Amino acid sequence: MNVLFIMDKRVNAGSIHAVANHIKAGDDLGHTIALYGHADPRYDGVRFSTDIEFFDRVVFIIESGLRWMSGLRVPRVLEAVPRERRAILDADGMHNPLIVIDGYDRNFASEPERATWLRHYELLADRILQPTTDVRVSGVRAVPFYGYDLTRRARASSKRFDIVHVGHNWWRWREVSSCLLPAIERIRNQIGEVCFVGSWWDHVPAGAVDENREMAFGIDPERFRRSRIMVRQAVPYTDVITTMSDGRVNVMTQRPLFRHLKLLTSKYFEIFAADTIPLVMLDVERAEEVYGSAGPELALDGDVERKLLDALAKPEKYAELADVVRAHLATHHSYHRRVAELVEALA
Repeated sequence: MNVLFIMDKRVNAGSIHAVANHIKAGDDLGHTIALYGHADPRYDGVRFSTDIEFFDRVVFIIESGLRWMSGLRVPRVLEAVPRERRAILDADGMHNPLIVIDGYDRNFASEPERATWLRHYELLADRILQPTTDVRVSGVRAVPFYGYDLTRRARASSKRFDIVHVGHNWWRWREVSSCLLPAIERIRNQIGEVCFVGSWWDHVPAGAVDENREMAFGIDPERFRRSRIMVRQAVPYTDVITTMSDGRVNVMTQRPLFRHLKLLTSKYFEIFAADTIPLVMLDVERAEEVYGSAGPELALDGDVERKLLDALAKPEKYAELADVVRAHLATHHSYHRRVAELVEALA
């Protein structure tokens, strides 16, 4: 099958790493997969194409608003590809009712905004895919999409940091400020360097207040300074795994809405491709569901500071646990399997 992805491509955010892995695994399995657009040297491993007629299926990956589509030749795509051969990967859970988590994270600001999204969805395709294990809307199909790249396992000869967090500050602050930071603060004198890598950990982006989105970027830079936490800007997707490998321990967080909808992301798997001890801020049930029997041992669900100190003190123990998870991911979450699942869903 020939599959063309159309998305708002960003070199340091979103699903671009998963797209590159689908292209590579698709080649191995005899499928031609590409991303709509012209060749760009910043996107290593990504095949680009504008030859819409060549492709059997078109998948719109929607995860960053809708305005980016105004720059596309959407009418041409809709004319060239019949509706039954188009699909949407709803990466952010927008094809759901309005959901508000604890008065904080949400998929829509209002019902009118949701109606706008659904009108766009209805224009593009009938087939809606979500990267989840828990579909909650009829007519939506679960397609995990994100997976584990067996070929990208990193090896690092040295470590710059004791604890690293790689990810943008996008609906992360409540969990970070209420769970992770207090734990780090209580043990700060017992650990070495700590680094957060990603956008918006040191500032709120321009326009967020005007767009009534400041809650999504909540931050306290002074608290980071008091806790001696270094902040580094986001890195390209090609550098994520090596950046994670700079840390003895890596912590994965997930925005509350995604946890509620059980949405998978690239970070679930990138952290296990890195040469690090991966600790995930998931409840033990979810950790076992994704990572298998060893997953709960790597979940930061409860006494966070104790688990951080234990992982730093017993690296061999946690390395063995991580290797058990890696074997599980290789069997159940490889990109060869992801491509096969996508092709089946589109067939």
